[in-house]
Amino acid sequence: MSERRSDFERDGYVACRGFLGTDELVALCAELSRVVRDVVPSMPRHHVFLEDAADAGSIKQLQQLHVHDPFFGGLIAEGRLPALAAELLGEPVRPVNLQFFDKRAAGSRPTPPHQDGFYFMLEPCRAVTMWLALEDVSEVQGCVRYVRGSHREGLRPHVRSGVLGFSQHIADYGAAGEVAREVAFPCQAGDLLAHDASTIHRADANRGPTRSRKALGFIYYAESARVDEARHAAYQERLAREMRRSG
Repeated sequence: MSERRSDFERDGYVACRGFLGTDELVALCAELSRVVRDVVPSMPRHHVFLEDAADAGSIKQLQQLHVHDPFFGGLIAEGRLPALAAELLGEPVRPVNLQFFDKRAAGSRPTPPHQDGFYFMLEPCRAVTMWLALEDVSEVQGCVRYVRGSHREGLRPHVRSGVLGFSQHIADYGAAGEVAREVAFPCQAGDLLAHDASTIHRADANRGPTRSRKALGFIYYAESARVDEARHAAYQERLAREMRRSG
C-alpha cells in the first residue's frame, strides 16, 4: 500500500502539494477562461450557479464541465487524476463530475459542513472527491477544513442548508466535538486535496478584500459502487423544484 493511500484510509483525506507545476497551471487556467467566455453562455442553467442571478459574471459554480468541453473531458478521464483516484480507493474508478468553484472576495458564503456521500447515494459509499487550487488559498480566503477520521463514522443526517450548490448540511455539526478535530488546509496554486466521500468537510466564506478563491473539483466513483437511482432521481427533482422557487 502506498503512503498516500495509507494516509487517506487513516485520516479520510490526503494533500498532494505541487500536484500541478506552474506551466501546467497556466495552461489549465487559459482553458478555463476560454470555457467561461465561449462555452458557459450555452450551458444549461442548472449547470451554472451564480452568486447574483442578475449578474452573468458572478459565477459561483459550474457543473459537468467534462460533458460540455472536450479538453475538460480528457482532463478528468485520462492521466494522473483518475490514476490517483484509483490508487486511493484501491480499485478502478469512473469519472462522474468536473466542477469549477469560485468564492469572490468579500462576497461569498461559507460552504456548510457536509459529506459528499449524502448527495451521491452510493452502495457501498466508495468515492473520492478532489479539490485543485487554481489560486493561493489562505484561511482568510476560506480554505477547506476536514474532520479527521470522520469517514469511519458513517453518514450523518443532513437537512436543507439554503446555500446554492451545497443544498444540504449537517444541522447538528459540533455536537459531537467535530470542531476540535478539524484540520485546515491552506493551499498554494497547484496543490490538490482528495477526500473520501464520507469525510466531513467545510469552508469559511472568503473574507479577503481583494483575492478570489478559484478551484476545480473532480469526483470519481469506485467501480464497485452503485447509485440508488430511485433515491437519486427523487433528490434531483426535489432540488430542481427548490432552485426554481428560489429563482
